Amino acid sequence: MTRPLIISDCDEVLLHMVAPFRDWLAEKEGVTFRMDQHDFAKALRYAHDGSEVPTKEMWNLLNRFFDTEMYRQHTIAGAVAGINTIAENADVVILTNLDHHRRETRTRQLADAGINARVFTNQGPKGPALKAILDEYRPTRALFIDDLPQHHDSVSQLTPEVIRLHLCGEPLLAPHIDCAHQAGHAHARIDQWDAALPWILEQIHGEDA
Repeated sequence: MTRPLIISDCDEVLLHMVAPFRDWLAEKEGVTFRMDQHDFAKALRYAHDGSEVPTKEMWNLLNRFFDTEMYRQHTIAGAVAGINTIAENADVVILTNLDHHRRETRTRQLADAGINARVFTNQGPKGPALKAILDEYRPTRALFIDDLPQHHDSVSQLTPEVIRLHLCGEPLLAPHIDCAHQAGHAHARIDQWDAALPWILEQIHGEDA
């Protein structure tokens, strides 16, 4: 029987990424991470002289982090209990922007954290990938959770019927991320799981379900 479907991001929604990435950069790479503006690429600087890390090297560092340091990631407060409560009421899948060869690693990482869910990997805007998931599952209704406003924009354009929650559980990032709700691309912005969970359940059990 078809059920509601929750499509959730992982990093900064279920697992902290930036905080352990920052710690690893400082410990092993001689790089400081300070997010004091909207541009992630400008947050990385070489500790020895304060110069910006070039964009290409930033991506190299991110790839190395995901190759060897994912064990450092820990769960966002309330995320495991929240997503597992949701799973009692709906199907839950994870849509994460990682290279496809990391899908199994991410699946195991989430399972070790207490979240057992099917993982879809993606690169770039998430709208097309989410539409393909909807075509497969054909849910009674769908709800998308992500920390980045550009993905809500993408999803809103391709599948406007999907309910969209902007949630960034990382305090290092949340104040500096443009609000998708204010931009009109998400139905709500809630950054704490204890407040997000009842809102999500209300959407799942709405009158049209």
